[in-house]
Amino acid sequence: MKKYHLLAPGPTPLPPEVLQALSRPILHHRTPEFEALFARVRGGLSELLETRNEVIVLAASGTGAMEAAVVNLCSPGDEAIVVRCGKFGERWGEIGKAFGIRVHALDAPYGEAVAAERVAEALKAHPQARALFATQSETSTGVLQDIGGYARLTRRTDTLLVVDTVSSFGVVACPMDASGVDAVVAGSQKGLMCPPGLAFIALGDRAWRAAERATCPKFYWDLRAERKWQAKGQAQFTPAVSLLMGLDVAIGLLKADGLAQVYRRHDLLARATRAGAEALGLTLFTRAAPSPAVTAIKAPPGVDGEAVVRAYG
Repeated sequence: MKKYHLLAPGPTPLPPEVLQALSRPILHHRTPEFEALFARVRGGLSELLETRNEVIVLAASGTGAMEAAVVNLCSPGDEAIVVRCGKFGERWGEIGKAFGIRVHALDAPYGEAVAAERVAEALKAHPQARALFATQSETSTGVLQDIGGYARLTRRTDTLLVVDTVSSFGVVACPMDASGVDAVVAGSQKGLMCPPGLAFIALGDRAWRAAERATCPKFYWDLRAERKWQAKGQAQFTPAVSLLMGLDVAIGLLKADGLAQVYRRHDLLARATRAGAEALGLTLFTRAAPSPAVTAIKAPPGVDGEAVVRAYG
């Protein structure tokens, strides 16, 4: 029997314990049993983010949480700075433009990160910017960006820092409170070792105050309404119950290892992968700021990268 190897950045292979949890009989989402599960998962997510802020859980992809961040923090006509070094940074800008946000793009070539010094210049040039949207680990290029450096700059201004951690959550530290990040979005299908279908968003105090003023249209993504429901142990709309059962187990596995050990392991494996690729004569797509979550390797001369993906992807 041919063994199946899943080497994509997400979804990722699931631990047996998570697979087993996913196969349990489903709970109804308006029962005390579900409320206990939901509270445990939300509390665990806050621990992983190292934040006192509550985490809102959504039945969505990570992009859903990105859109929720935009529509809850911005109003049509607002200015925003978007840090772009790959496809998912570009997605922040696409979402903003769809809701009438005036986007100021801060670009780096694919394979490079946007330096904090350039962010400082952008904040000075656009002091009215409502938010600065960035991606911690750019999945499309394998680049890790300096979120801590960005946060030190935005905390001196009225501009919110909103970070996509979809491929870095559970892989790279992003201590929300200590770093001063205003909002974090993530998904279930990568470092959190679960299937796709859950998205997460955490807002700090500055972000919640901005949400009181934001006028972008929203219904499903109304985080103020959702916050009230989730404070009672309920989701406003039907949640992905089985995925939450799997996530509960996955969070337990991460906590049992300890966050520091989890991050060290990912960093070690990423370093080993990069060293192995170079030992084979391959060229890394990014050298200056490689992400521990995703390793991007250039196709060798004479090899059609798209053909490799079609054959093995």
